Amino acid sequence: MVIFRIIISFLKIGAFSFGGGYAMLPVIQEEVVNLNQWLTESEFIDIVAISQMSPGPISVNVATFVGYTQFGILGAVIATTSVVIVSFFLVTSLAKLITKHKDIPIIEGIFKGIRPSVIGLIGAACVSLFNTSIIDLKSLAIAVIVLIALYKFKLHPIGAIIFSGFLGILFYSI
Repeated sequence: MVIFRIIISFLKIGAFSFGGGYAMLPVIQEEVVNLNQWLTESEFIDIVAISQMSPGPISVNVATFVGYTQFGILGAVIATTSVVIVSFFLVTSLAKLITKHKDIPIIEGIFKGIRPSVIGLIGAACVSLFNTSIIDLKSLAIAVIVLIALYKFKLHPIGAIIFSGFLGILFYSI
């Protein structure tokens, strides 16, 4: 049944995605696009872009969207709850313990090992999204221009998305 697959998938996303936001993209993509095929690669890219403009974490926005498209409002509530419930209990349970023991070498080592893996996860998501999003030289030019604007001019992500839309009009419509 679809609703149980939604629950299991978003529980997994919530339980095994470290680093939040962009670091969760490969896990979300695997569950939502590759395994369950609730979204196409193109739809996934669109919802990630929309999530950048919407308040809240990407995982919550994607869960809400997928849940709604698959099972209506109840699906949206169930998927959203599923994606946050594990981390809610984990964080509230471990926050005091970690704070108290953060200077223990093993705890330090765990976090020093997890932090760089987040870079790898984000990189993998970028490569995967690149292969779908960069369809021609115009789209590559838009990506490079926006990357430069983000890096050099500290453009806000919402501004980057709006700017990308204008570049799309300029490059593809005129």
